[in-house]
Amino acid sequence: MALHVVVGKGPVGTTTADLLAGRGHRVRVLSRSGGTSTDAVEHRRVDAADAGALAAAARGADALYNPVNPAYHRWATDWPPVAAALLAAAERTGAVLVTMGNLYGYGSPTGPMAPDSPLAATDLKGRIRVAMWREALAAHEAGRVRVTEARAADFVGPQVPAAHSHLVRQLPALRRGRTAWVVGDPDVPRSWAYLPDVAATLVTLGTDERAPGRAWHVPSAPPRSQRQALTDLAAAVGGPPARVRAVPWPVLRAVALVSPVMREVVDIRHQFDRPYVIDASATTATFGLTATLWDEVVAATAAAVPATA
Repeated sequence: MALHVVVGKGPVGTTTADLLAGRGHRVRVLSRSGGTSTDAVEHRRVDAADAGALAAAARGADALYNPVNPAYHRWATDWPPVAAALLAAAERTGAVLVTMGNLYGYGSPTGPMAPDSPLAATDLKGRIRVAMWREALAAHEAGRVRVTEARAADFVGPQVPAAHSHLVRQLPALRRGRTAWVVGDPDVPRSWAYLPDVAATLVTLGTDERAPGRAWHVPSAPPRSQRQALTDLAAAVGGPPARVRAVPWPVLRAVALVSPVMREVVDIRHQFDRPYVIDASATTATFGLTATLWDEVVAATAAAVPATA
């Protein structure tokens, strides 16, 4: 059995590890806090910024997965050492490095975003992700390492904590019939990435020799605006019709004066006021991966809300 090493045990890391184990692979999860190993998944305590420790823990691995997720307002300080350590570990071990990316690098889109769309980000977070990818790709093209990256839209699904999802955090309010306050224009179309589809894409990239050397997009259901998605979820949780309103940007800017996280949200306003749609046709054409049907995504996500919530 092949050994697959997953760095981080957040929602993406855990879902990916479970899928790998379910497909019969040996799975090792590395995290700063460690964990309790089972017959299916081994846990080890390793600092993701320690290249030597990562390489030792990933020795003999076929693939090394990077679903690390630093605190939103700490990307500038936390991402560079982690990205460098993972790249070094992949080079030392020969494992293919599979990174969980996002759409920030494309900047303010003028249409659906494909993997070959220009990396035109002007905000700090987008530039950080672009620099990470370009450094990894340069190492790949130099023959030092094999790298690939999965890029996804905003997460949705029962596996996603409320703090990490624009939709999941609204579920208790929808059940109670309260107003769902959202960031940005609630009526612009958006793509949503179902977490099991994210994990399926990562696992495919880590097990298919056609993947390295480029980025791939996670297949997503047809776009739904925040209002449409929340209306669907309200019906699924048995609540009254969704009431969706946008938090005014002046209010968000005021909050940003005291909240580092909100400052980062305000910095990427373009992601919320313009259509933010993903094109994953290359992933489907190459690997045969398709998105879970939206109705199934809604049903699974709604089922995560207790009846008493």
